[in-house]
Amino acid sequence: MNRNPRQIILAITLLLLLAAACTPASTQTATPQLTAVRLPVGFIPNVQFAPLYVALDKGYFQAEGLDVTLDYSMENDNVALVGAGQLPFAIVSGEQVLLGRTQDLPVVYVMAWYKDYPVGIVSLKSEGIQVPADLRGKKIGLPGLYGANYIGLRALLLAGGLTENDITLDSIGFNQVEALTAGQEQAAVIYIANEPVQLRSLGYETDLIKVADYLSLVSNGLITNEAVLEEYPELVQGMVHAIIRGIQDTIADPDEAYEISKKYVENLAQADAAVQKEVLATSIELYQREPWGQSDSQAWQNMRDVLLDMGLIPSDLNLSQAYTNEYLP
Repeated sequence: MNRNPRQIILAITLLLLLAAACTPASTQTATPQLTAVRLPVGFIPNVQFAPLYVALDKGYFQAEGLDVTLDYSMENDNVALVGAGQLPFAIVSGEQVLLGRTQDLPVVYVMAWYKDYPVGIVSLKSEGIQVPADLRGKKIGLPGLYGANYIGLRALLLAGGLTENDITLDSIGFNQVEALTAGQEQAAVIYIANEPVQLRSLGYETDLIKVADYLSLVSNGLITNEAVLEEYPELVQGMVHAIIRGIQDTIADPDEAYEISKKYVENLAQADAAVQKEVLATSIELYQREPWGQSDSQAWQNMRDVLLDMGLIPSDLNLSQAYTNEYLP
């Protein structure tokens, strides 16, 4: 199922063309006091976004003069829209910033939410897949050849001295748990706070290979664009400050954050509380702390190396323009 990786870049280019046709509505004034901001997060409503729910519920965005609405749309779309000036912010993973800048999208990563890359490969214990080299000859399911899941897979293959020719890839969407338990796949690429927790709750013993155990990569964080940084620096500082306060409160009191999340995640109140609280606890372990929100230069270099190995970015891409720590509180 190998494809030309440049298809990913082409997809971003097409999205940019579509974005150019949109009507700018990113920083309208919601009231005389508050600036309306639509913040895409790239996934469905989920307890993993508890810090954002906490910041909303406690009025941290309002305290910064912001009226924030969360938008659960796809990550590549969000990068294109921010780069085209149609949106001021989005939550995305680091590789999307470098891929976007390759297409002349002036996106900039301004706050690290996660320190550890949250992607890994999970398998049932019976498969004996414990280190990247064990993936040789295995059939591996993943959502598709895009996004953080695919980048994480390639990083682990690189760590194991393998290429895509050494494995069989299968695009299965977000059905990793079902595919593994039905014997359809021998392993699956996942977010480590999601599927491994679900599998354990169903009584399955698993092995988990974490990208972060082998390579430090830039994970989920807040991006904006160069124009917003230049024209509205106080807007950027306000967003960063409010989100970090939400992260800090979530770490300090996960139970409170979980209760707040029930207001924003449909059916969370009816879900298995033990499982969902473990999802939140696992997510919290991945957060960037002290210094809050700070990007690591080595993680950016590692990300560049992985994307270079995939042939997705040019060797002369300027990393210093892709991120900044200047807007942290």
